[in-house]
Amino acid sequence: MIKVEIATIQVSLVSPHRVLLFKEVEGERYLPIWIGACETEAISMSLQGIEPPRPLTHDLIVELLDTLGARLEYIFVNELANDTFCAQLALNVAGEEQLLDCRPSDATALAVRLQAPIYVHEEVMEQAGIVPEPGMLEEHAADQGLDVFRDFLNQLDLDNMPTD
Repeated sequence: MIKVEIATIQVSLVSPHRVLLFKEVEGERYLPIWIGACETEAISMSLQGIEPPRPLTHDLIVELLDTLGARLEYIFVNELANDTFCAQLALNVAGEEQLLDCRPSDATALAVRLQAPIYVHEEVMEQAGIVPEPGMLEEHAADQGLDVFRDFLNQLDLDNMPTD
């Protein structure tokens, strides 16, 4: 398992494309996953510390886990099949690990709410991981902030990317 963190979430202003971009904690690869608008908002709101006036679906799931005494240990993007990413929630229920299938976007929305680690299967990273061109990140990072990720994402083949 490869530990990753959220590098950025990009939203296109001219198309419905939204990309969740994971980065290896101890490596150079990035993993882009196309996600839906609702999941984008759920992840972004949590990352920014925004609390909605009423619980959203992912907030309700967090409350259910707590009420039932389950704890989210980590999430795991475990498969890429037919251009679709699959994930699992690793829950601790009464001291035993239970794995539940889940979309990576929903799993991520829960992980950011519960500060749970995020992992990607090595095979998934080999299949869909991307390494930016040498020097690209260093050239732009200091003065352009997230523009470096826009440049990076602009290089992706949008029509042939796996989805959530």
